[in-house]
Amino acid sequence: STQETDENLEKVQASKAEDFVEWIPNNIKSSVIDVPPVDASISATFVTNTTALKAMFQRLASQFSALYKRKAFLHWYKGEGMDEMEFQEADKNVVDLITEYQDKQDATVDGDEDEDM
Repeated sequence: STQETDENLEKVQASKAEDFVEWIPNNIKSSVIDVPPVDASISATFVTNTTALKAMFQRLASQFSALYKRKAFLHWYKGEGMDEMEFQEADKNVVDLITEYQDKQDATVDGDEDEDM
């Protein structure tokens, strides 16, 4: 039920309060869909945004760079009408995203040090 879901989320948020940033007071959102998938009686999805995702994006960027450097599979995309500049732009966007996650991670660490003083 929706009420049960909300109560459990409140318990998690209360017990793990130190893991949540204080400048986002309502940082957990929930939604309950009463219609299960056709092939299952119940289903759940959890979506999160954390600086731990930075490592995944770094891995993605390094794998992409290795393939792009060798021009691997590029001909398939060019054949479908993509331009090589789109790949460079996508790479830049991922690098910017990694930098943003690093800034947030550094801000959290800096904020924790300020509290100790």
